[in-house]
Amino acid sequence: MAEGGMSGDSRKRSTKASPGKARKALPELVVDYQGSLLAGVDEVGRGPLVGAVVAAAVILDPARPIDGLADSKVLSAKRREALDAQIREQALAWCIAEASPAEIDSLNIYHATHLAMRRAIDGLNVVPEYLLVDGNRLPGHHIPGQAVVKGDARHSAIAAASILAKVARDAAMLALDTHHPDYGFARHKGYPTPEHLAALERLGPLPEHRRSFAPVKRQLALF
Repeated sequence: MAEGGMSGDSRKRSTKASPGKARKALPELVVDYQGSLLAGVDEVGRGPLVGAVVAAAVILDPARPIDGLADSKVLSAKRREALDAQIREQALAWCIAEASPAEIDSLNIYHATHLAMRRAIDGLNVVPEYLLVDGNRLPGHHIPGQAVVKGDARHSAIAAASILAKVARDAAMLALDTHHPDYGFARHKGYPTPEHLAALERLGPLPEHRRSFAPVKRQLALF
């Protein structure tokens, strides 16, 4: 699944990073690209026991800056949703993609995450010239770029991608909660909290659970 839209000197230089307290303790981000077709890429959902891993890619519009972009984890749900709408309207291009639980079980979470990232990059309506990817590894795409540790706190394009991915995955967990309210997905979003583990033990795994993850695998052996 992919969802996307658009509203769209040779020396290294630093680019404008996203705001936030965490950024103050991080080293300056130096990006070896000076054009306007830079895509930030991030994912959400590596740790949960259920559902897809979701990735997003965003090319921000330098002519339409968005204030308040930051790591999605430090924003309230209300603020994330407001920024999500603004990113979709004002970015040059954006795309949200995923890798399914079955793909996670088949490939492992690391490779499935990179698959979701490549799908998000390929789904952009504007082809980027350079990638900034959150984390310490690039996803194996042919477009050049660099991996940025804690990138969602260091660059606005990665922060924008983290917001789109987080809002999309949270929405999927809320939808799953309406069908299976006893599992508490609206509260824990699929992460292995005591509430989720207790529900898994009591009710058993759902088709949406990741069968290769240890707590799910243990329960499958019992049901």
